[in-house]
Amino acid sequence: MSVVAAQFKDLYGYEPAGVWAAPGRVNLIGEYTDFNEGFVMPLALPHTAVAAVARRTDGVLRLHSADIDAPVTELRVDDLTPLSTYGQGGWAAYPAGVVWALRAAGHAITGADLHLASTVPTGAGLSSSAALEVVTAYALNELFDLGLTGPELAVLAQRAENDFVGVPCGVMDQMASACATEGHALHLDCRDLSTRQVPFDLPAHGLQLLVVDTRVKHELGDGAYAERRAGCEEGARVLGVSHLRDVPYGELDAALAKLEQAQVDEKVVRYVRHVVTDDHRVERTIALLDTGESSDVRAIGPILTDGHRSLRDDLRISCPELDLVVATANAAGALGSRMTGGGFGGSAVVLVESADADAVTKAVLTAFEEAGYTVPRVFPAVPSPGAHRVA
Repeated sequence: MSVVAAQFKDLYGYEPAGVWAAPGRVNLIGEYTDFNEGFVMPLALPHTAVAAVARRTDGVLRLHSADIDAPVTELRVDDLTPLSTYGQGGWAAYPAGVVWALRAAGHAITGADLHLASTVPTGAGLSSSAALEVVTAYALNELFDLGLTGPELAVLAQRAENDFVGVPCGVMDQMASACATEGHALHLDCRDLSTRQVPFDLPAHGLQLLVVDTRVKHELGDGAYAERRAGCEEGARVLGVSHLRDVPYGELDAALAKLEQAQVDEKVVRYVRHVVTDDHRVERTIALLDTGESSDVRAIGPILTDGHRSLRDDLRISCPELDLVVATANAAGALGSRMTGGGFGGSAVVLVESADADAVTKAVLTAFEEAGYTVPRVFPAVPSPGAHRVA
């Protein structure tokens, strides 16, 4: 019996029906493009949320986390209310929101007991919340014989975060957790949710992708994310398109001139420039990976760094710690780097020659120490499987 299953039995007095896992993710390229119906390219991490689950038939939902010193949260599925806070720190809102979203979609979820544990760092921009949502959705999908596909579960998990928790995220995080495959990056079209598994075997090219968790915590529900989403929607409205994905890269200058003529807030101009150029950066990255040539894979590095400049200067969601990672890593020999995720803290990705990984890591750790910052966590991004049953 797995540790999580044994903990479930100790907690609830009987064995779970099964154990499921769903990963966190790191996004290689394409930031704040998902809710603009654009393109993203995440990969699943080996860090996962694991859930031991059993179904109930009495309308009771019991939730417990091994990672938080708090008693079992007991709710009734009929009483689940959006924008409420459940559990210490509100963590229980994520699995509870999935139950709410499934029921709102017409699925007869009659209750469940869940015990969860996660190795996905929280607040690091690595989608710890999406992992909780997706592992819950996968478990309930199987236990209640719902027959939903990975993308369908991802959309319901996104609805849980949007409408129940109150964070207006796009669907990338949930799609990556639900649909990624081992050894691949996920090329996702956020308009129609079509996916393509792109081989991403960096060691074969003598390369590594490092994740640097700055340990600076962010809170996407504080309004900054929502403000940028609203700005993108305003830009699309002024440009006469449904979403910024519909602004061709080749017509960007004309689009920006139109926005300026309309006298929109200058931040809207910046947001539009970022989204259109980042969609283009995803397309350039895909084209380079598709050749399979080591020189082309290395050419992704400058695209990452260009993406960081856009996130820092146009979207303005970086922070001193993330900027220090990028500047230090690149100066120490990295091929390129950028912040990843929602911003205002969290993590950066750094593309390095495998032989340079230790030196780049040491340079970043030293720079943080000299700056008086908290020591960051550095680890390789290994493309891992999406959600699956463990036992």
